[in-house]
Amino acid sequence: MRRPRHRNLLVIPFLALLGLTACSSGTDDTELTVAAAASLTEPFQLLEAAFEEQNEGVNVRFSFGSSTTLAEQATQGAPGDVLATADEESMQVAETGKALAADPVRFATNRLVLVVPADNPAGITGIDDLAGSDWVRCDDKIPCGRLAVTLLADNQTAASPSSKEIDVKAVLAKVASGEADAGFVYATDAIVARDEVEVIEIPGSETELNPYFIARLEQDDSVGLADKWVAFVSSPAGQQILADAGFGRP
Repeated sequence: MRRPRHRNLLVIPFLALLGLTACSSGTDDTELTVAAAASLTEPFQLLEAAFEEQNEGVNVRFSFGSSTTLAEQATQGAPGDVLATADEESMQVAETGKALAADPVRFATNRLVLVVPADNPAGITGIDDLAGSDWVRCDDKIPCGRLAVTLLADNQTAASPSSKEIDVKAVLAKVASGEADAGFVYATDAIVARDEVEVIEIPGSETELNPYFIARLEQDDSVGLADKWVAFVSSPAGQQILADAGFGRP
């Protein structure tokens, strides 16, 4: 069980971290700031606990959100030590913008599923039933949105979404609350939702995967901790935590 003094999870915009530094608790912990895709929220919290246990006096702080947004902010000099994205394209944005201090490492894969509210009021049984329903997906500019567009095309489905959300957690929230009839989310997020949603498999999703990448940022001032975090995520222990959360092998 994690010690309460280490609990410092921040699900906030990446740029806001700069202003919060001055408002910290004043402990002498060495901080490691990780900007990561929203779909990594739960496994990275577990990785945080194990990492802090192995590195006494370290406090890991997170900024979870859209991979595309986090990568763009990194190129603009936003504070942070590590970037983890849900696809290669987002990491390439950071690399092209000279925001990376090391080569990206591929550390996991993920796939999309279709989820409906637990009681499935619209009676959706497959991707072909989306036409005429209130369904949602991620915005076109972010990894989960790009992958959804690919799967829709692969399945020759021309249905248009009722809305396009800022990240996969927003899609999941709309479906779980019943605000939407269905939505495209990562398989790992469906696992987190448990009995709040029903999962419907998408034909071809097992071969259309999003690769996850992680890299140390140029802004890194963590005194070696960033490299340790990247290595830990890729280590057997880190890979087991990711596998238990439903992520695929790199």
